[in-house]
Amino acid sequence: MVPHARLFRPDRLPSAVRLLTVLALAAGLGACGVLEPSPHLRGNRIDADQLKELTPGTSTRADVIAVVGSPTVRAAFDDNTWLYISETTRPRIGRTQSVDEQNVVALTFDDRGVLTGIANKSDADSLPVDVVGRKTPSPGSEASFLQQLLGNIGKFNAGAGSTPSSGPSGGAPKPY
Repeated sequence: MVPHARLFRPDRLPSAVRLLTVLALAAGLGACGVLEPSPHLRGNRIDADQLKELTPGTSTRADVIAVVGSPTVRAAFDDNTWLYISETTRPRIGRTQSVDEQNVVALTFDDRGVLTGIANKSDADSLPVDVVGRKTPSPGSEASFLQQLLGNIGKFNAGAGSTPSSGPSGGAPKPY
């Protein structure tokens, strides 16, 4: 028998050692979930208990601010609609954020500042936005890369603004 033939041979390991190796690998892979980033709450989340304290027809703007706080945003064209927007995000690869959950609560008021309605909005209430694909023209000429690279050569002279009488310190410019 050759002396190096008694080296480590995995097929001769006892089954208990193989089982412990598999369990250690499984525990190591399971621990990778610990490294997952925690979710972040953004915005102003309103709980159902807080909404129960608000009564349409009797609650005022001051009551709403006292119970749920200031709105995230007011509607763009209607100052009597307050929106409370919250979302739960989680960092992804490349430091971009994925939205796990989004909640929108719309509170409407009449002209006297009394709450008239409470609405919970969901993804079904959202409208798709079509992005226009055209470009806005800009005045000027299109310069190639080489024109941009070499375009300023000769435009600036180091001694163009100095005269022999101004001396080494430069001095004030002379009037025309």
